Amino acid sequence: MADHSLKISLGSDHAGFELKEAIKAWLLQEGYAVNDFGTDSLESTDYPKYVRPAAESVAQGDSDCGIVFGGSGNGEAIQANKVEGIRCGLCWNLWSAEMTKAHNNANVIALGGRVVDSKTGIAIVEKWLSTEFEGGRHERRINQLER
Repeated sequence: MADHSLKISLGSDHAGFELKEAIKAWLLQEGYAVNDFGTDSLESTDYPKYVRPAAESVAQGDSDCGIVFGGSGNGEAIQANKVEGIRCGLCWNLWSAEMTKAHNNANVIALGGRVVDSKTGIAIVEKWLSTEFEGGRHERRINQLER
């Protein structure tokens, strides 16, 4: 079951802007708190400017988890993962969202606005937020990532 008291950071470039806005509206409707680091338009921009602060917010404990958006989500995941303490997984369907949390305990996910529509994006976020980390052998592997 999802914890609706979570504060979720968001960061997006222009290609992920519309998906970010749709998911942001859903998160707020569901009672989540949101830290939106931008962008705030469809005007072309560079994703590191928005994704890095969103990931840093999670790493510093100002947000509980984060979602970053771009065209594919790939560059955004790479940028987020450069922040110490972040485990960001790229999600494109419900299964990837579930595994990203259950096996990798990702504290940030990346979504591509050119890959998933808003209905699918919301379902992905809902699945990720409601999935529990399985621990066990997965905990051992995550610990190896941190070394």
